[in-house]
Amino acid sequence: MSPLASADIIKPVKQAEAGAGAAHVIVVGNEKGGAGKSTVAIHLAIALMRMGKAVGVIDLDVRQASLSRHLQNRRAWAERRGAKLPIPAEARLPLSAERSLDAAEAEEKAAFDAAITDLKARCDYLVIDSPGGDTHYSRLAHSIADTLITPINDSFVDFALLADVDPETYEVGRPSIYAEMVWECRKRKAMADRRSMDWVVMRNRVSTLDAKNKRRVGKGLRALSERIGFRLAPGFSERVIYRELFPTGLTLLDLTESGSAMNFTMSHVAARQELRELLIVLKLPGLDGARIPF
Repeated sequence: MSPLASADIIKPVKQAEAGAGAAHVIVVGNEKGGAGKSTVAIHLAIALMRMGKAVGVIDLDVRQASLSRHLQNRRAWAERRGAKLPIPAEARLPLSAERSLDAAEAEEKAAFDAAITDLKARCDYLVIDSPGGDTHYSRLAHSIADTLITPINDSFVDFALLADVDPETYEVGRPSIYAEMVWECRKRKAMADRRSMDWVVMRNRVSTLDAKNKRRVGKGLRALSERIGFRLAPGFSERVIYRELFPTGLTLLDLTESGSAMNFTMSHVAARQELRELLIVLKLPGLDGARIPF
């Protein structure tokens, strides 16, 4: 494991809007699959636990359940080897079987509220992984997010999640339906508890090669961030290791655990640095001045 760089310390930041004694809610969300939401969610949850924080998670993709399956694999790996791995508290939510839309949404909201109340009471942070589509659970989660992280792949296919783009000039046009939904959720949150949402867009699965398309996406994101009010964060590079880790339930932070058969390489060191950089940019409350121990 490489020694910590001096930059790997989370500097103090004013968090006036953060409620005292309440878990900070982090929602990893967009309405497109394949952007790496579950990878971001599991790594963020385990990173916060390795920093000594109590963490709860909710997987709102109740059909695919990638995050829940990752944690299931993690528990099985630890049990087989007698290893002690940090595992967050988890809440599972059901899909309502009610035929009436109003009745179904009322049932799901009751389940959602109960899970949030339970996890908030015993956790410092709550990480919610949203599905790659518009669902009632997803909208509920976005409306309570203190920090919203939106991973997008480095392409205009994913950029369309946020705004239209002129096909000839590549100028950014009107915000997308998802961006408008986030805006409405931000307004509802501000009215409900007088706290603001910090929206962070991270360019995920980024290629290490320079390309004209990559530069155009970056330019478009910078222009759009000023218009609709999100911050940009560095994401995770495209690495095979993330797919290899899923069957074991491990993360990049577990590769030096006893029993791990994966070699710890310089590529993994670089990937850990990307996770550290994300934590620094997020500026989460409760981590002021904290040293990142990985």
